Amino acid sequence: MSIATIQAAIRDIPDFPKPGILFKDISPVLQDPAVFRDTIDCLCAPFLAEPPDTVVAIDARGFIFGSAMAYKLGCGLTMVRKKGKLPWRTIAASYDLEYGSNTVEIHADAFTPGARVLLVDDVLATGGTARAAVELVEKLGGKVVAICFLMELTFLPGRDQLAGHQIVSLVKVS
Repeated sequence: MSIATIQAAIRDIPDFPKPGILFKDISPVLQDPAVFRDTIDCLCAPFLAEPPDTVVAIDARGFIFGSAMAYKLGCGLTMVRKKGKLPWRTIAASYDLEYGSNTVEIHADAFTPGARVLLVDDVLATGGTARAAVELVEKLGGKVVAICFLMELTFLPGRDQLAGHQIVSLVKVS
């Protein structure tokens, strides 16, 4: 299979969640076992020779890709969740949205200082959530080796938020 096959599986839904938006639905990628398996294989390929110590998956669809990647790479899995969703001691980072702000958290003992961390989410759009996740990893003393996305919306400034970090995105939408 190829990146083109993965890209072809992403369904366009016009006018969702509001008129004028063309939503990119990843459900077909997840529903097709061969496409999903190939997606995980492609996302993991750059890290097979030197796997990270842990995958940090971003709430919520990042959990889908991150858990499968952690399994394939033979490493741990950590979750970055929306504020108030983790049950133990956490640290938090906030980021701006178009109208307002949001906060994400990670467990304070998610990994040991110096851990090599691979951040994973489904889509890179404005980059705010991923930037906040980078801040959390760095506050805990982790080293972000790369940030992986199934899809990158290149017409938005997400990459700018993550300057200085290796970004892996399989599908680029312009």
